[in-house]
Amino acid sequence: MKTIAFYTLGCKVNQADTASMETLFRQAGYTVKDFADKADVYLINTCVVTNMGQRKSRQIINRAIRSNPNALIVVTGCYAQIAPEKLEQIEGVDVIVGNQDRSKIVELVSKKLNAVKSFDKPCFEELPTGDVGGRTRGFLKIQEGCNQFCTYCIIPYARGPLRSRSLANIKEEITKLVDKGYREIVLIGIHLGCYGKEDGTKTLFNAVETALAVSGLTRLRLGSLESVEVEDALLDLMSKSDRLCHHLHLPLQSGCDKILAAMHRPYDTKKFQALIENVRKKIPDIAITTDVIVGFPGETEKDFADTCAFVQKIGFAKMHIFPYSKREGTPAAAMPNQLTEAEKAERAEQLAKIDATMQQNFVKKMVGTEVTVLFEETAGDGCMEGLSSNYQRVKCPGGKELNNQIARVKITGMEGEFLTGEIKEIMRKE
Repeated sequence: MKTIAFYTLGCKVNQADTASMETLFRQAGYTVKDFADKADVYLINTCVVTNMGQRKSRQIINRAIRSNPNALIVVTGCYAQIAPEKLEQIEGVDVIVGNQDRSKIVELVSKKLNAVKSFDKPCFEELPTGDVGGRTRGFLKIQEGCNQFCTYCIIPYARGPLRSRSLANIKEEITKLVDKGYREIVLIGIHLGCYGKEDGTKTLFNAVETALAVSGLTRLRLGSLESVEVEDALLDLMSKSDRLCHHLHLPLQSGCDKILAAMHRPYDTKKFQALIENVRKKIPDIAITTDVIVGFPGETEKDFADTCAFVQKIGFAKMHIFPYSKREGTPAAAMPNQLTEAEKAERAEQLAKIDATMQQNFVKKMVGTEVTVLFEETAGDGCMEGLSSNYQRVKCPGGKELNNQIARVKITGMEGEFLTGEIKEIMRKE
């Protein structure tokens, strides 16, 4: 019996992809081992969103080769898709598979194919869902690819065009996850808001309706999606359903219209603000989180100041801040007025201080309210911690019997990175 070890870099979509591939290998009779252990096969699912991700991918590949020089080294993911020739130069890499045909990865590994599949006939790979992150929240990838081609982003080249999981398969996979004991399912994708747009026969709203129709599903959460793709019908459903989490991650990337245009983003600040106001009007308690890139080519001090002012006007619950990373092959890489790493780091630090203040402002408003919490792990001092519907970490007195339970909690205060509360009621399973 062969053994295999997995290592995942990058986003939640990559984590879900790895879990699906792990399921395929288990079904084929492989024994899955820890990556630190000796294995017959090492599979590294790579990331290229930033230079750091690409560099870390190479480091992990080399670590696997050193761990067992006789092992079969398999590299998949975005790095394998966009730069197979660089991976071929790493002595010891045996199989390279991009972001298509991974449903055949067991066969490819067994035959030691050294090839990268193209997107000549793109279709969604309905890989079986694997286990990601324990038994409380399950992740289901329902969408692949991106047609936006933002000037800084390598993902459309690495992931290919839009394609979506069928509604029937969504129902099937969520049913499997619920049967395994998951209380919350997170729908994720590369461009989630574009679900179904490649053929115009369905939208994300249809996918959400299909998921919520599965008997036994207690809670559903959406991954990152573009603000301009948030349907009113979806917001109306979220406002009426206690099972659809009150949290949206809507990437902003910049609060300066000049930079947004240079990035090829599909909105300006006026449109983004109007969209956020519409969301909050329909769902007052919603948490809106975002991504912001600092130091994009040509970003002046005034441009950055505009971003700082705009994010404070919006008042996000949390920001993920990324210094601009130059990606070879993207239009932004050839743009003039590239900023230094020191300039980008300084701006990221400034924005992080604003982020910390906004987070505090958001959680303070939650003190005295009641929320639903999915408990996931022990927090010490006789407490359990979990995630509220609006994506805040909450700690309550209790033991392991609360694990994977959803409870109605009264928020009583704040303690470091946690909200604290007391349990009012354990919610029964649907």
